[in-house]
Amino acid sequence: MTRRYGRRRALAAACLGAALLLLGAAPRALRPAFESSAMGTSWFGGKRRSPLQMLYDLDQGPRSALAEVHRQRRELLRHACSRHTRRQHLLRPEDLQHVLVDDARGLLYCYVPKVACTNWKRVLLALSGRGPSDPRAIPAPEAHAPGLLPSLADFSPAEVNRRLRAYLAFLFVREPFERLASAYRSKLQRPWGAAFQRRFGTSIVRRLRPRPSPDALARGHDVRFAEFLAYLLDPRTRRDGPLNEHWERAHALCHPCRLRYDVVGKFETLAEDAAFVLGLAGAPGLRFPEPPPGARAAARDRAERLFRDISPFYQRRLFGLYKMDFLLFNYSVPSYLRLR
Repeated sequence: MTRRYGRRRALAAACLGAALLLLGAAPRALRPAFESSAMGTSWFGGKRRSPLQMLYDLDQGPRSALAEVHRQRRELLRHACSRHTRRQHLLRPEDLQHVLVDDARGLLYCYVPKVACTNWKRVLLALSGRGPSDPRAIPAPEAHAPGLLPSLADFSPAEVNRRLRAYLAFLFVREPFERLASAYRSKLQRPWGAAFQRRFGTSIVRRLRPRPSPDALARGHDVRFAEFLAYLLDPRTRRDGPLNEHWERAHALCHPCRLRYDVVGKFETLAEDAAFVLGLAGAPGLRFPEPPPGARAAARDRAERLFRDISPFYQRRLFGLYKMDFLLFNYSVPSYLRLR
């Protein structure tokens, strides 16, 4: 790694550590200082290249078309951050809860729900030896079980900084409105979302429906998409606390203007981007679970159908809420929106 790149990464890590220390924030679970045995660091001791070094090597030599795509995404994100962000709050340990840690491979993965995060958790479990070697054999509930995969929030500021300097950090994002439509369908419309319907659906119905039926008040099972969007835009929702992770903005979960991400993967190019990350991680033979054929096009069509019935006034307000995700991750405004 060049000294220039190393200094820039070390500076970012130092700034985060200073922010955590200034707030006097103690981590939720203090762990011993870095022990090479705990890290499983055959690469950390110099015996093989780390994923971050592998990426640097790709950037220095003749780049493949895919490596060039990811270099451009890093640059676009960096420029968008410098152009569109001004004041930023100091990061706290709870801001790092979505950044999962693989010490054995030297990876940091920020998961964004509804962007293949279940399959990425399966892959990390397979890589770490905490699950079967075939990620597809790991049940979804097990992939999401608390405590199986540590997050950066579990470590002290010094341990966070060391990982930020040395590990490959990546995240996967998705066109914001398509992700929002997917979250609505999965959590508020489908039968398996009963827990979400009771938790959020009943509140939405009680707050926004003029004459709700007793069944809807009890179950929250029939929330309309327009009601869901009105709930997101209601100032009372934000006053109650952060949005649920399934519809919170990706930049609010992963803080890409405060943490340096080496790979920005996209749901729209999931297969090739996942293979790129696994190649850097030294596991090119591991197959990332693929969605069923036609699933991508079907999800896009569903989003278009749902937003077609939303008024331009609410479309504009909703775009304002998710605007930073569009800007930071270089997404165009969907053609079906009527923002003017």
